[in-house]
This record gives sequence, structure tokens and C-alpha cells, in this order.
Amino acid sequence: MAVSIDGFLELAKGRRSVRNFKGEEIPRELLLKVLEATRWAPSGYNLQPTQLVVVTDLAVRKRLRAACMGQRQIEDAPATVVFVGDRRVADRNLRKMIEHEEKEGAMHPKYRASLHKFVPLAFGTGPVGLGWAWKSTLVPLRRMMTATPELPAIHRRYWLAKQVSLAAMNFMLAAASGGLGTCPMEGFDESRVKKILGIGREKVVVLMMPVGYSAEGKTKRGRFPLEEMVRWV
Repeated sequence: MAVSIDGFLELAKGRRSVRNFKGEEIPRELLLKVLEATRWAPSGYNLQPTQLVVVTDLAVRKRLRAACMGQRQIEDAPATVVFVGDRRVADRNLRKMIEHEEKEGAMHPKYRASLHKFVPLAFGTGPVGLGWAWKSTLVPLRRMMTATPELPAIHRRYWLAKQVSLAAMNFMLAAASGGLGTCPMEGFDESRVKKILGIGREKVVVLMMPVGYSAEGKTKRGRFPLEEMVRWV
């Protein structure tokens, strides 16, 4: 079902980063719908590297607050969603994703062949990481002769940050459409967050996202004019 561009524009303009939350709990059904919208975000090669840790336990939120430089929205919001990227996503998800898409009738044989060819090349680092070394050298040299993309094997954390941020934007807009406020946060000690939540070393914590009902009322926020952002060629 299509949503009007004007309606979506109003939703996007009305979204705000909220730092003051009411103590009111989020209905589970509403939060599940927001998480479902997040699941449908795009990702490179459809590998879906984003994982979500939903923290509602107050005792855990208090511990997370200490790992987030004491920022109170972590504790005040009834839930905080931790957006995580999986460094080993190609090994873990490629085969599973292809099988799932084939079952759904959504995988063209030519695209499947290209995935089997390119994804191992793009993500593989070889024994003890030696593949990373030669790829990081080869890409700049190859670029002198022909157009060459960046490889996730070289900049894995950067690649994951892009993918996870796409999912996070879905989450924020879906939450806004449900009357909820969110606050995307980068100010945290990743190693402490991982320890508190039992997140493995192969994962990257990209964002922390307190979510709940805003206690701030209507707030104003501006943006630079469109012409300062857009260049037509």
C-alpha cells in the first residue's frame, strides 16, 4: 500500500531525537511492529547483518547508563535497542539467505551465481587475515586501471556501520509513526556495552537507541536549506 509523499515528508520532518522520556511502558505489540519494520531495511547483498538487542530490564539499563557516560535517557526510556553488526555475516548468512530467497521464489539463478562469486571475494580475509593484506594493496592498484569498489574485507566496520544505520533509520521512522520518540546514540563505551549484554567479539555495536513516549512536548528543530545539500549535475 503506497504512502503519500506529503504524509511521509511530515513524518520525517516531525521526527526528533528525544532525551526526556515518560515512564510509561511501550505496548509489546507496538514495539514488535517497530522491530518488524526494522527487519525490512535494505542491506548489501541482502546479507542482513543487523542484529538487535532489546533491553527492557531496569537493572540492565542502569548498568548500560554507566557505559554510556551517565546519559540518563538510557535509564529513563522504558526500552533501549542496541544495534549490532555481525563481522562474520558472509559466512553465517550467505547460504541461508540464498536458500530462503529461493524458497520464496525471489532469487534469480544469475544473481545467485554472482553472489557465490563476489561475496567470498569481497568479504574473505583468508588464513590469519592475510587476505586482508593483499586486498588492501590490490584495490588501490587496480583502481588506477579500472573502476573498483571498496571491499568489506578491508573496511568491515565501515561497511557494517552503513548497513546497520539503514536499519536504524527504519526503526526511528516506524517508532515516530507509532507515537514514540527515539534517540540515536554513539556516545558509549563499546567494550563495556558488549560485556554487559554478552555480545561476542565478532560483533560491532553501532548505535544505542532509547525508545519510549516523549516527555518533551513539541520541540522545534531546523535544517539547512535544501539548496545547501543538493547539487544538480
